[in-house]
Amino acid sequence: MSKPIFYTFGLSIWSAVPELAIVELGYQSDAFEEKVINLVEGENFNPSFLKINPNATLPTLVADGKSYTNTADVTRYLIDHAPKKVALGKPALITRVHEDSIDPNFPLFAARDEETRKANASGFAFTFANNRQNALLKYSKTPEAAPFKAFYDDKIKGNGGILAIYAGQASEDVKQGFFKTSQQHFKNIANFILKELPGYLPDSGFIDGEVPGEDDFHVGAWLARIALVSGGTQDKDGYKALEKELGEPVPAKVAAYWAAWSERPGWKQVYANSLR
Repeated sequence: MSKPIFYTFGLSIWSAVPELAIVELGYQSDAFEEKVINLVEGENFNPSFLKINPNATLPTLVADGKSYTNTADVTRYLIDHAPKKVALGKPALITRVHEDSIDPNFPLFAARDEETRKANASGFAFTFANNRQNALLKYSKTPEAAPFKAFYDDKIKGNGGILAIYAGQASEDVKQGFFKTSQQHFKNIANFILKELPGYLPDSGFIDGEVPGEDDFHVGAWLARIALVSGGTQDKDGYKALEKELGEPVPAKVAAYWAAWSERPGWKQVYANSLR
């Protein structure tokens, strides 16, 4: 029987969820065939990958003749087939941290004002958007792309709009609207960390018990990305970078949760070099 194929990328926040799970659930290092899909180069838009995952997203898992094409399904598969058993999560919490309103990817590309727009225009955000657009245009012209025409048209339009903002080609109204959307997004994240997340967290340990469980894989990866975009690092004090963004101290339960994760083997392996 062939090994499950795990599609991932080292900068992908949501790929970190199953990667944390793989370590914490006791899988052997060779339990999966790993294939890297370079999101920065737009490899996820290759028609060959769209045949596996029509959403062009990571993580993706192909196992037992079936494709698992979103983070929750991939992670649940890992839990269901794991050498170690952990507590299952709360669907409402998992759904919450994946909501667009607190999307952890958007802060990498958001611009709250003209200063940050200019910074993005000469940094990673522009490079990423430009690479995506080039890949979309290239792949959309291939014969294999025909079944996915609607997908390509939608992505080219949406990504092109972001690219126009960075390139200074968008109207003033569009640009100001993007600033307002970005400002609100950061407010949403701050409110979640300060007011909502502590309600799910224990005074010490993990949401699902003494060891990380299903909820923790999702929440831990989400929090790591938010710390990263705030300038944080993977060590036990890395969460403190959030305080500048939040404008006040991180809630005690959030700090304790970060400390608990920072000592786990999954955290140390997945974030060995840096947060993501």
